[in-house]
Amino acid sequence: MPSPYPNPPQRDSWFAPLSIDLIVKVFKTTFFHPFVAWIVPLCFRAQNMFWDAPPMLVSIAWALLISLSWIAGVINDRLAFGLPREVDLNEEVIVITGGASGLGLLIAEVYGMRGATVAVLDVEEMENGDARGVTYYKCDVTDKEQVARVAVEIEKNLGTPTVLINNAAIVIGKPLLSLTFSEIERSISTNLLSHFYTLKTFLPAMARSEVGGTVVTVSSVIGTVGAAQLTDYAAAKAGISALHRSLAAELRESHPQIRTVLVTPGQLSTPLFYGVQTPNRFVAPVVEPVDVAKEVIAAIDTGRNAAIGMPLYARWIDWYNVLPLGLQAVARRLAGVDNGMKTFVGRQGAKKGQNEGLIQGF
Repeated sequence: MPSPYPNPPQRDSWFAPLSIDLIVKVFKTTFFHPFVAWIVPLCFRAQNMFWDAPPMLVSIAWALLISLSWIAGVINDRLAFGLPREVDLNEEVIVITGGASGLGLLIAEVYGMRGATVAVLDVEEMENGDARGVTYYKCDVTDKEQVARVAVEIEKNLGTPTVLINNAAIVIGKPLLSLTFSEIERSISTNLLSHFYTLKTFLPAMARSEVGGTVVTVSSVIGTVGAAQLTDYAAAKAGISALHRSLAAELRESHPQIRTVLVTPGQLSTPLFYGVQTPNRFVAPVVEPVDVAKEVIAAIDTGRNAAIGMPLYARWIDWYNVLPLGLQAVARRLAGVDNGMKTFVGRQGAKKGQNEGLIQGF
């Protein structure tokens, strides 16, 4: 069933598909890949070049540098994230908030088709109708009593949840002075407080389980840099990123069998940010939900801790706060981060002609 929402409007050009992410991906699979790097000195040797010839020495040094970099990356991941847990999809019960559309729906449908048991919590009906292996529960995650009631139903009907994906989100898209107090409360409740409610509800059972579990937090780079017309959203996303890191530290000490995955995407091509014009798609391309879903699913499948940032700049966004304030201001102007929301429509605006977002997944 096709999505009821068209793709967000963009100013397309012939080079629109070209981005720094694509260039880096090409280089990582060619010049910066150990296998390719070692091919060069082997080819030189096949031509009977002496080992002490300058081209041979340079190519060997380059291959060693690339190999050591890859080894260092593996060691870094092991030190940062530890050993993975064993995952058997037939035994996994996956709870996804905001899973009726967008990123959450993609993950739910993939796991449903692969044999896992999936529970979707959302106030909206499933966008594509019933999905194989997916059970829908109408639930407002800003209401802790509803979350507790649904948790009892899931435990009874599906089993003890082993994976929790906190994905529900809302975007109002107004300047602070235009926000009403009810809109602020709704945004903070959905984007921040709902994480506390679901964690307090589902985490104790994971902690008691011998197989452990995985907690996935879907945050945003906006929580690090902020942006005009996103004061409430940015504050909440900064909060859940801090919540996730603090929770991960606690679980490492008290329940090491529970894995944590922090997802910090840039602008996703979903109705949540419908109408937003991406100022610089070379440096900050719009991310397709399927690409983020692949990374999240890979992290869950391998049972590892992970920090997922997409596109490329999202992995380095923390360095933004290291820059002097003057350079930060210049970077913001060049990136146009504070102008993108001027054309914001949102899911509800795209569907009903209203200028606000609606509780949903990314």
